[in-house]
Amino acid sequence: MTINRLLASLGLSLAASFPAFGANIVIFNGNAAGVGFNDPTPAAPVGGNPGTTLGQQRLNAFAYAASVWGAELQSDVDVNVLATMEPLTCSATSAVLGSAGPTTVIRDFGAVAGHWYHVALANKLIGEDVIPGFAHIRARFNSNLGKPTCLPGSPFYLGLDGNAGTAIDLVTVLLHEFGHGLGFSTVTNGLTGVYLSGFPSIYDNFAFDNTTGKFWNAMTPAERVASAVNARNLVWTGAGVAAAAPSVLSAGTPQLEIKGSSDADGTYQVGVASFGPPIERNSVNKQIMQVVDQPNGTGLACTPLDSTNARAVKNRIALVDRGVCGFVVKAKMVQDAGAAGMIVVDNVATTPPADLGGVDPTITIPSVRVTLADGTTIKAALKHTPGGRSSGVVGRIGLDTSQLAGADKLGRVMLFSPNPFQSGSSVSHWDTSAFRNLLMEPFINADLTHSVKPPQDLTLPMLKDIGW
Repeated sequence: MTINRLLASLGLSLAASFPAFGANIVIFNGNAAGVGFNDPTPAAPVGGNPGTTLGQQRLNAFAYAASVWGAELQSDVDVNVLATMEPLTCSATSAVLGSAGPTTVIRDFGAVAGHWYHVALANKLIGEDVIPGFAHIRARFNSNLGKPTCLPGSPFYLGLDGNAGTAIDLVTVLLHEFGHGLGFSTVTNGLTGVYLSGFPSIYDNFAFDNTTGKFWNAMTPAERVASAVNARNLVWTGAGVAAAAPSVLSAGTPQLEIKGSSDADGTYQVGVASFGPPIERNSVNKQIMQVVDQPNGTGLACTPLDSTNARAVKNRIALVDRGVCGFVVKAKMVQDAGAAGMIVVDNVATTPPADLGGVDPTITIPSVRVTLADGTTIKAALKHTPGGRSSGVVGRIGLDTSQLAGADKLGRVMLFSPNPFQSGSSVSHWDTSAFRNLLMEPFINADLTHSVKPPQDLTLPMLKDIGW
């Protein structure tokens, strides 16, 4: 048995836990007096959290999240979590909510040989604590959230009932980060493709690249580097997740299908809008016409369209460029001109196309985003005629109902593999195209519940795939 040691001593820290039926996950308070879990600021009980100080409410939320995981897992060995609330990277517009991971990984103890396991899982499989007196998971969470210089107006909600409203539900964030510490991550370096000390993670046995037809534990470092940015082509092959996916994910993957041009015909990945109607099987099937309202030939659609552009997009799909104004403004401008739908072309070279954010209940047309490369291809295929009468290219914004949202054609759930690589997020999360939204996506969505299992979530089946 080999242990890769990066240990955190528990010392004499106080522990807190709620009763758990299958595994006992114990939270050790690592904060100094007067801060974090020991913050004496008075607080009124909220959402089933009976604490009367800020520190106690925080500790209660941690213990509650631990009990949710503990009730679903089986282990005869306590899982020790050394936790602190402390200032983390933050600004008025963005913040690191928290982080957690294993303190140690272990291989060659009787499970799959030559593969690293997070220590909590290894302990469960071995049946004893191989590093007694030390933490198995190290967790840090942002104590400044909601303050004037740290996402003001968006504090952690400390209730246990999921009614966070516009606040950020701490229990949900904790469930996510504890999931990483329990095993939802690889310790292989996705940026360099290099194994930790020359050995893959057990996670790598299930990460499969649809382009190369190889698992991560069978690739060269260069192949792993390419796979880590092979957007929506890196999938999870575990039997537990595959069996559960149809009960969790919606049937139907949003897409853009192009016809009428030999150069651009095909199916394109899209990001979907948070505004306007949901994309359905045949949301809109119309000619695509490009808005051109800038001297450089782009179309920003940030102001009412002139008569030429309005004539071009009326009862058609308007193709516009990202930039300057919000997506809802663009959608409103082309809708007011009579467009039946909108395609936004990204202005930076990234894949896959991100979703379109914004809120405007008056928008009634479907909208999607395509990558810069795909948008360039589509633009080149458009045939401009005098007066904007025809482009010769038809687009269908709709659903591929044969494919689950967030899974490939074979029903294998996609891992997050954007290009460029995102340190801390790539590979060790589900893809953002999943719907319903999943706990282990790289972003915390407001519609998440406190469940980690089907039919609400896929995290528990994933952990069982690797041995839990």
